[in-house]
Amino acid sequence: MHGSPTIIEAGARSAMEQFGRRDFLQLSAAWAAQSAIAHAAAAPPSGAEVSMVEPPGMPETARHWPGWRGPSGQGYVSGTGYVDTWSDGDGPSRNVVWKVETPGLGNSSPVVWGDRLFLTTAYEDGARRSVLCFQRSGGKLLWETPAPKATPEDANRKNGHASGTPSTDGERVYAYLGNHGLLAVDFDGKVVWHKSFGEMNAYHGTSCSPLLYKDRVIVYQDHRGPGPSFVAAYDRRTGKQLWFNEREERVGWGSPVAIRAGSREEIIVSSFKRVYAYDPAGGKELWRCEGNLVEVTPTPVVGHGLIFCCSGRAGPTLAIRPGGSGDVTQSHVAWQTVKGSPFIPSPILDGDGLYIINDMASIATCFEAASGRLKWQGRLGEARREGFSGSPVAVDGKVFFTNDAGETYVLAAGPEFKVLGVNRLNSRTLASPAAVDGRWYFRTEKHLLSIGKG
Repeated sequence: MHGSPTIIEAGARSAMEQFGRRDFLQLSAAWAAQSAIAHAAAAPPSGAEVSMVEPPGMPETARHWPGWRGPSGQGYVSGTGYVDTWSDGDGPSRNVVWKVETPGLGNSSPVVWGDRLFLTTAYEDGARRSVLCFQRSGGKLLWETPAPKATPEDANRKNGHASGTPSTDGERVYAYLGNHGLLAVDFDGKVVWHKSFGEMNAYHGTSCSPLLYKDRVIVYQDHRGPGPSFVAAYDRRTGKQLWFNEREERVGWGSPVAIRAGSREEIIVSSFKRVYAYDPAGGKELWRCEGNLVEVTPTPVVGHGLIFCCSGRAGPTLAIRPGGSGDVTQSHVAWQTVKGSPFIPSPILDGDGLYIINDMASIATCFEAASGRLKWQGRLGEARREGFSGSPVAVDGKVFFTNDAGETYVLAAGPEFKVLGVNRLNSRTLASPAAVDGRWYFRTEKHLLSIGKG
C-alpha cells in the first residue's frame, strides 16, 4: 500500500471495524499481494490518449441508451435529475413510475431510443427467442419479433438464453441470440436480415452484446464447436459478412468494444486467458496480452491512456497500454492485481477511480486508475458467492451497484468508501439498468420498471 503511516493506520482501523479481525487479515494479505504485483515492475511510458469510439449517429445517439452500457459504452450517465432512492415489492413503492410484466425469461439489459425500449427474451429453455419492444413512456408492449427456429445451446441457469443486450442505431435493432443467430429488425418489428452461425456448444451459454462500429455490427463467440470460435463483422444495413476471424479460445461470454488509441482504432476482445486487439477494417489481429484467467465475462473500460480488463472468478485486473503489436504482455501492462476482480459485472471508471465489485465476496474496490494504487475496499451487504451480475452505473458523483437480489448500493464516487443508501426492488435482478432523461429502467426476473420522479 502507498500513503503516509497515518493514512494507512486510519484505513486499517476502519477496515478492522468493518470486516472483523479474521476477514481483515485475509483482506490485508490480498491488498499486500495486489500492491506488490501492481508495482513490481516499472510501468511502460504513457502512450496516446485512449477513449471509446463513439457509436454511430453521434451526437444524436448520446440522447438515448443505444446498447450495452449506454452511449459511452462504459456505464456513464450524462445529465442530472436521476433519483437515488427507490423501492418496490415490500410495502408502498417509492419513485416507481410504472411496472409491467415481461414475457419469457432473459437477462439482457434495456436499450432505449426515443419512446421505444427494447429487450430480448427466451421461452421453452431457449427453443424460442424474441426481440421485444415496449413503449418507454408507459410500458406497453408494442410488438414481439421471434428469431428463426434453431436448436438451443445448453445454458447455465444464471446465464439463460437471452443475456446479450441488443443494440440500436435508431433505424434497426440488432440482437445476438446464440444458436438462433444475429437478427436485425426495424422499429416496427419487421425482420431486415438474419445471420445463422449454426449450432454451437457454448459452455454455460452465450451472452455477447453486438457492437455497432461505423457501418458494421461486430460480434464474437468463443465455443467448443463444431465450428470455429470467431470474431466477425457484418454490414449493418444488409447483413453482408465483411470479415470473419477464427479464434483459438473455447470459453468466454464477453462483448467487444471499439477504442481509439491516438490515431488508431482497435476492436478489443477480453476473453479466455488473453486480451486481443483487432483491426476493425479487416479483422486482422493487432496485439495480444496474457494475464486473464479462463472465465471472462466483464467488458473492458478505458481511460488514462489504458484499457482495464477483469477476469474471474475473483481473478486479476489488467491495465494495458494499447497501440502495440504482437505479444505485448511484457511491454504494455502498466499495472495488474493478483485477484479480487469480478466474475460477471464489468468495471467502471469515474474520474481518477476504477471501481469494481468482487462478486464472489460482495466486496467493492476502488483503485487509482492511472497507477493501480488501492484507495479503498468495502463490503456491500452480506458476502454472497456470485451475488452480483449487473454492471455498475455512474451518475452525478455516485456509483450504483445492483446485486442479484435487486438491492442497489449507492456509493459516493471518491477517495473514501461511503455508502449513501440502499434501494430494494425485492426481485431477482441480473440485468444492468439503463438511464435516460432522468429515468432509470430496470429489468428484474419478471418485470420491467421505470424509476424516477413522478
